[in-house]
Amino acid sequence: MALLNIIEYPDPRLKTVARPVTRFDQRLTTLIEDMAQTMYAAPGVGLAATQVDVHERLVVLDISETKDQLHVFINPEIVWTSEETLECEEGCLSVPGVYDAVTRPAKVRVRSQQADGSAYEVECVGLLSVCVQHEMDHLDGKVFVEYLSALKQSRIRTRFKKRKVKAA
Repeated sequence: MALLNIIEYPDPRLKTVARPVTRFDQRLTTLIEDMAQTMYAAPGVGLAATQVDVHERLVVLDISETKDQLHVFINPEIVWTSEETLECEEGCLSVPGVYDAVTRPAKVRVRSQQADGSAYEVECVGLLSVCVQHEMDHLDGKVFVEYLSALKQSRIRTRFKKRKVKAA
């Protein structure tokens, strides 16, 4: 297993729309393991393949306190959303140190595939619902800061561009 490099906002690669996973093989299994290890080490609760510059529809999540309940979503699609919403403070491994409130459906039903290609559906509630929606946004080239006001987005972009210049 290997730790992968997490792309940081406003890197244009984060805007890439991921393509469906079509091969369920050892490469995919290794990618899932590497993404999980990277997410846990970061530390985070979710990671989309887009964030590690792999533009395939794959998400790993673990919202458990014990970090032993890994959820893997391959080719996920939301097939139902509740009318009820939930406002939650979100952060992102690709936007380190930035947290802000985002409103999303409180419940979603997701159709997905497992590492062996078999299909399943799961109803996600509360934090799991928020996290799966957040990570699925990455697969569509969207970062959570895009839900914020234009002024906040501008400030965040400026902060990250300055940080990148200082690091160079």
